[in-house]
Amino acid sequence: MKDLRNKVAVITGAGSGIGRATALALAAKGCHVAITDIKEETLRETAKLLEGSGRKVSVHLVDVASREQMAALPDAVLGAHGAVHIVVNNAGVSVAAPFEHQSLEDIDWILGINLWGVIYGCKFFLPHLKSAGEGHLVNISSVFGIVGPPNQSTYSVAKFGVRGLSESLRAELEPFGIGVTSVHPGAIKTNIVRDTRWDPDETAVPPRQQALDFFEKYGVGPELVAAALVRGIERNAMRVLVPGQAHFLDILKRLFPVRANSILNAIGKKQGVV
Repeated sequence: MKDLRNKVAVITGAGSGIGRATALALAAKGCHVAITDIKEETLRETAKLLEGSGRKVSVHLVDVASREQMAALPDAVLGAHGAVHIVVNNAGVSVAAPFEHQSLEDIDWILGINLWGVIYGCKFFLPHLKSAGEGHLVNISSVFGIVGPPNQSTYSVAKFGVRGLSESLRAELEPFGIGVTSVHPGAIKTNIVRDTRWDPDETAVPPRQQALDFFEKYGVGPELVAAALVRGIERNAMRVLVPGQAHFLDILKRLFPVRANSILNAIGKKQGVV
């Protein structure tokens, strides 16, 4: 899909961060956009930013963890735009706690949004991508879909799952002219750390402020991810890794498949984030 002009793109979690940046980047490329989020106020802010794009914008208040709401979303998008060509499954949350401390409610929360939300986005939009004659699915994984750090076990379950789903779908959908890309961001300056459910036991995980300071120092803006994501669609890339730290972790895992996690943990402890 080298020409994105007048294509229709659906972006979940578009109220802020990578989702908002992606909506703006796709609109700049000529896409009409259907933006979704569970937070109406921030979603309306994104819509306001898109007003000068000259593209058609529709706003959909959706909980991606809800099967019923996600099943209804394609009809709402088709009603607004008449077609859909690109789906960016971006919405995500996190819990910072040892697995033993994570409640089943925490686990349901993460898997409902980070994994089931992606599955629903792929499942319910796929027939419409096929009927459009071309399409692209973009699923946001993480560097923690490449390596699994401590205190992020359930997050890693979801992100490894997104990576596996994306690779399998890519093989299945290639004959139909539908591309699939998984995106693996590293430290990005979004609200995810601020909105993370943090273990109240301060001896179990580093303080939230240390993580916020780390992201402020080493993180990059979500616009960088959005730009790389759009290039991934245009080039039909299987994976997009961004920024440089993501490439480093990927190479580390390839070179040292067993020791990579120990090396990562040592680096994380030195930085005070694991």
